[in-house]
Amino acid sequence: MCIGHYIKREIETLFVHRFSNATMPFFNIFKNSTHYWILNGFGAMYFLLHPDYTPPAWASDQIHMVLLALFCVFEFFNLMCHITLRNLRPEGSTKRGIPKGWGFQLISCANYFWESMSWLVFSISTQCLGSYLFWGVSTAQMLDWAIKKHLRYKKDFGKDYPKVRKAMFPFIV
Repeated sequence: MCIGHYIKREIETLFVHRFSNATMPFFNIFKNSTHYWILNGFGAMYFLLHPDYTPPAWASDQIHMVLLALFCVFEFFNLMCHITLRNLRPEGSTKRGIPKGWGFQLISCANYFWESMSWLVFSISTQCLGSYLFWGVSTAQMLDWAIKKHLRYKKDFGKDYPKVRKAMFPFIV
């Protein structure tokens, strides 16, 4: 599961994301990479790959397959959100649009929601404390970004911005 996320993330970085100082200051690339490769690498993967790791007793092969399928669906939705966001602004343009589809009908930052759900499913599947720590830190950071982006969308688009939308979690926040 986890390796698939990293491959998707590298492909997104190379072919989907457009980095600028406004969207991702140069230093944040290192902070982001450290978060993924150090916190998750040590916090989750070390324990998961440790010779003494034992999968949860309740997790049959069928349950693991369902969790793997959910992880893949959430990762796909996350990728589609990133593509949607990229396509909102033509290259070289400063035009901004309101994202639609893939969960954006309910939340401003559907990409963060789907990523959070992916890591939650991963944590449930592995039952590693480090995975839950990574999920909690990641979700808290994404929620902070989502609230700021949601407020910016509401300010920028005013009455045109859908009132039903929340920042990151449908019907909650």
